[in-house]
Amino acid sequence: MKFRAVIFDLDGTLLDTLQDIADSVNLVLERAGLPRYSLDEYRYFIGDGVEHLARRVLPQWQRDDVSVAQVAAAIREEYRQRWSNKTRPYHGIPDLLDFLTTHGIRMAVLSNKPDDFTRLTVSRLLPQWRFDAVVGAQPNGPYKPDPRAALEIADRLGIPPREFVYLGDSGIDMETASAAGMYPVGALWGFRTREELVASGAKETIESPVDLTRLL
Repeated sequence: MKFRAVIFDLDGTLLDTLQDIADSVNLVLERAGLPRYSLDEYRYFIGDGVEHLARRVLPQWQRDDVSVAQVAAAIREEYRQRWSNKTRPYHGIPDLLDFLTTHGIRMAVLSNKPDDFTRLTVSRLLPQWRFDAVVGAQPNGPYKPDPRAALEIADRLGIPPREFVYLGDSGIDMETASAAGMYPVGALWGFRTREELVASGAKETIESPVDLTRLL
């Protein structure tokens, strides 16, 4: 199969965003008099939108819709102040993006991060490269693993889904890729485990971004 395009997840795939997210959420929790969480715990809290993140970090007795909405709003506001403090591209990502650009392989980003943050993050931290589509979560979805956004990207680029590699670091990404008819590749440098990626449908897992070049 000749692959002509790559869709990237953002957090945990292109960028190491974990510390800025954890710092933002922990500050919100501290202000509310609630327990904080470790950096490793946040690896399993994020990936499917800020509302789900807010629900997971709240005590079980406080997960009503009003509380979740309030905490989600507070997380968004705090993250807006610190999203670029420690966030950087993973080692090897610039080399991979250079390779794809040189070889004419189209690139897109699909994230469950809110759309405004997704676009801002890519434009500020990955400005040297051209992405044909940068898509984050809209207020009313769809959220990954719903494949609709991935299929819309394929339609926008005019490339059949089967000619896309989908690179992500979570089970949600692998499920999205499979549902969209794309080739799911798991990024082991991200937030989740090889076991989760394989169980969720990864055709391959790679240790380093440059490992993707052998597929392309």
